[in-house]
Amino acid sequence: MPNKKDSKTTLHPRNKHREGYDFPQLTNTCSELKPFVKRNNYGNESIDFFNPEAVKMLNKALLKQHYGIDNWDIPDGYLCPPIPSRADYVHYIADLLSNKNGGKIPIGASIKCLDIGVGANCIYPIIGQKEYGWSFIGSDIDPISIESAEKIIALNGLESCIELRLQTDKRDSINGILKKDERIDASICNPPFHASNAEAQRSTQRKLNNLMQKKDVKMVLNFGGQNNELWCAGGEVEFIKNLIYQSKQYALSCFFYSTLVSKETTLKSVYATLKQVDALDINTINMQQGNKISRIVAWTFLTERQKEEWVENWGKY
Repeated sequence: MPNKKDSKTTLHPRNKHREGYDFPQLTNTCSELKPFVKRNNYGNESIDFFNPEAVKMLNKALLKQHYGIDNWDIPDGYLCPPIPSRADYVHYIADLLSNKNGGKIPIGASIKCLDIGVGANCIYPIIGQKEYGWSFIGSDIDPISIESAEKIIALNGLESCIELRLQTDKRDSINGILKKDERIDASICNPPFHASNAEAQRSTQRKLNNLMQKKDVKMVLNFGGQNNELWCAGGEVEFIKNLIYQSKQYALSCFFYSTLVSKETTLKSVYATLKQVDALDINTINMQQGNKISRIVAWTFLTERQKEEWVENWGKY
């Protein structure tokens, strides 16, 4: 059983990774992980989180054990996300929807979500579909990411519930993706939060330096992530502002829009922009995985009556 030292009690109560990683079970489920598992300085089984291949194999094992995904891989150099925090986002969105549905989480393929920036890993649609049966639209500006996600979907028989769409204009997040009169119940987004490649590299270096103080290992300069996954002009502030402006253009198309906000200093700009576009029912949900603190900001343009009508029609459109 997982060591209590590794218990991730800050995670959402429904998060399957809340009690840490059970490496004996994970290696039994995914034998490819076994060569990477060693005893750490505390005598517990773990992996070298400085090793991108080890992290990828851990993700592969977690997805197989907890979500029934038998075939998962990403191209070299692409972002390998921490699955526990990705699962938290999905569970908190489920809570947000349940709050408008008498405390009952809406489940099934009639609940449709948009993942803005699905990435090569397709993590959010996988977790949302496996946990709640939701269907997804996944968008991305990178054709290689779309190709990789398509392969994951096909190899795991998820074609009927996850659709991918290539975003052809990097300035857009919703324009060019949502179709006329198309309705989605929630949008999720993990925006690139650095303003330049140099800033992204400095951030990586700081994280590695902090870890190097705790462990004497060879330093790896990049855990993965393409430029469009890590940074954009203006960083997460400009990306989220643009997302909010575009969400206003599709005010009646989505029950709740949402985005991750990595930096607390970004919140002031986010709230100001939401006020500018007359957003309603603004929610800020704090999340924590270990020492990493982030938050989800969610908003809608629907009135209370419109939300009631929307909920009444869940499963009918």
